[in-house]
Amino acid sequence: MPTSGYRQIAALAFPALVVLAAEPLYLLFDTAVVGRLGAQGLAGLAIGGLVLGLVASQATFLSYGTTARSARHFGAGDRRAAVAEGVQATWLALGLGVVVVVVVELGAAPLVGAVAGSEDIAYAALPWLRVAILGAPAILVSLAGNGWLRGVQDTVRPQRYVVVGFALSALLCPLLVFGLLGMPRMGLTGSAVANCAGQWLAGLLFLGALRSERAPLGLDKAVLRAQLRMGRDLIVRSLAFQACFVSAAAVAARFGAAALGAHQIVLQLWTFLALVLDSLAIAAQALVGAALGAGDGARAKSVAERVTVVSTAAAALLAALLATGAAVIPGLFTTDAAVLAAVSVPWWFLVAQLPLAGIVFALDGVLIGAGDAAFMRTATVISALVGFLPLTWLALILHWGLAGIWSGLTTFIVLRLVFVGWRALSGRWVQAAHP
Repeated sequence: MPTSGYRQIAALAFPALVVLAAEPLYLLFDTAVVGRLGAQGLAGLAIGGLVLGLVASQATFLSYGTTARSARHFGAGDRRAAVAEGVQATWLALGLGVVVVVVVELGAAPLVGAVAGSEDIAYAALPWLRVAILGAPAILVSLAGNGWLRGVQDTVRPQRYVVVGFALSALLCPLLVFGLLGMPRMGLTGSAVANCAGQWLAGLLFLGALRSERAPLGLDKAVLRAQLRMGRDLIVRSLAFQACFVSAAAVAARFGAAALGAHQIVLQLWTFLALVLDSLAIAAQALVGAALGAGDGARAKSVAERVTVVSTAAAALLAALLATGAAVIPGLFTTDAAVLAAVSVPWWFLVAQLPLAGIVFALDGVLIGAGDAAFMRTATVISALVGFLPLTWLALILHWGLAGIWSGLTTFIVLRLVFVGWRALSGRWVQAAHP
């Protein structure tokens, strides 16, 4: 395998960017469509989307963990074993997806009510969630499919499948929300139907890709156990993230629909930009995993250095663009004057933290690619408990508003930077790698 220079990083990062950007771009588009329904519609989407996002985020081990494991097999020259990781991850995805649908449908009302803090917001969010959650198995299958295809460094099929799925969602969303071209006017629920349809189309395409590999499709308990061990640490890490974001939404909701709507807009932008930068982290996962699978620690370190440089530069550029467009960009998502007035506070927190986040996300990819999931779990949990959560709930108690919530998110990023920066410089992640 040739040296992993900037060109090879770009060859993996740009297709990954298409895949990662498709969903948040659709969600931004969805937010802009629903924003025309007013603050109540935006608030309902914020709560329903938060719960659906919780499901996807908790299952990221199906993508990130599978990429790391598949890439090490691929780097060792064993494509069959790399694809086998995808088979087992897909079985996990289907099983977990069915469980998620049942649990959320049964507990949707109390769950939404607990987070929303308002009967009106909960009333708007509940129908959206009940429909959108039916796409959970497809979402998890797509995560697993992205994982093994990235592991074998197939950059074509994932972007094709994801783009087709979200193109369908984007086409259906305004038609169903507003009842255009003879379609039924469904309001906020139309957004959920569009989301679900696109997710299932993408999921079926990923299942077809796995079938085309002609790999054995039976369950392999040894591989499943190994995936679940790595998944355990990544799930705990994701739980820390979601405890923070659920708390942030719950506290924002207590400041009213306008504050929650503003938080939703800026958080969707944060998510989108995080995933843009995550495309470089995914390139790091695949290349670091392959290098360590081939026993080449020096090449793995070279990838880590180069990805971090590129990610930091990209994050600084994005921060500059957001600062320049601060007076214009929020208006693309809503015309509600109260929401627009509230947006300015979290906006500048987002601008300030982006360059730091660029470093954090790049090193996250390096450490996950090395299989250093246990360290990532511990670092994220400590950062959440010390930084994000205390400031978020103090914001409610002391009436700090969105400034307090976004101070918590910024502190969370800074603490994670300290942890992953130290780990990367120590070089211990190279020894942490395992099949």
